[in-house]
Amino acid sequence: MSRLATVAITAALGIALASVPAVAAAAPATAAALPLREAVAALPVADEVRDGYQREKFRHWVDADRDGCSTRAEVLIDEAALAPEIGLKCAIAGGSWYSSYDDEYVPDARAIDIDHMVPLAEAWDSGASAWTAKRREEYANDLGEARALIAVTARSNRSKADQDPSTWLPPYAPAQCGYITDWVSVKTRWGLTVDDHEKSVLVERSASCPNVPIAVAIA
Repeated sequence: MSRLATVAITAALGIALASVPAVAAAAPATAAALPLREAVAALPVADEVRDGYQREKFRHWVDADRDGCSTRAEVLIDEAALAPEIGLKCAIAGGSWYSSYDDEYVPDARAIDIDHMVPLAEAWDSGASAWTAKRREEYANDLGEARALIAVTARSNRSKADQDPSTWLPPYAPAQCGYITDWVSVKTRWGLTVDDHEKSVLVERSASCPNVPIAVAIA
C-alpha cells in the first residue's frame, strides 16, 4: 500500500488553524493553508505535562489495512530511495533509504528507524494524554500525512529521542527548515499544543526559513 498524503488546501474557508477542533470525525476536516510563520503563530500554548506517560499507551506498528505489512514496513516501502524486494509476510530485502536528518543513504532496513516527527512522549505532553487509546493508536500509525512518520538512521532518531525543536534539530543543517515545517504541520494536524520555549524557538527559526504554506487534513 502506498502512503497518500490527505493534504487538503481550502483557502476559501478563511478559518484559523487554532479554531479547528482536535477531535476525530467521520471525514477529515480541512484547514486553510497558512504560511509557515502564521501557522507557527496559530499554535496554542500550554504547559507540558508528562505525568502518566507510557510508550505502550500508543499502540504502534499495527497492520491497519490487514495487507500483511505493518506501519513500519509501509513507511519503509514508501520512502525507499531504491525499492526493496517484498517477500512473504512483508519481509523486506535489499533496498536503500535516504536519511534527511544526517544526509546519509542506508542500504539496510535494519539500520533504519521510523521516527514519529512529533515523538510519542511529546505528543502526550502536548494533549494526547487526554485522548482515547484508539486516537493515540491512530496518531502512532499516521499514514494519512506523509510528514508524520519518516525513515531515518537509527543513530539520528535515538539522538533526537523525545526532544522538541528547542533542544534538537537535524544535524544536517539544510534539513532544518524542512524539519521545522514538518513539525508545525503535524502539531497542527493533530491539534497539539506547544510550550513557551518551544513556541519561541519555532518563531525564531521559522523567521529564517521559506514561508511556505502549511496545509493539512485535520485528524
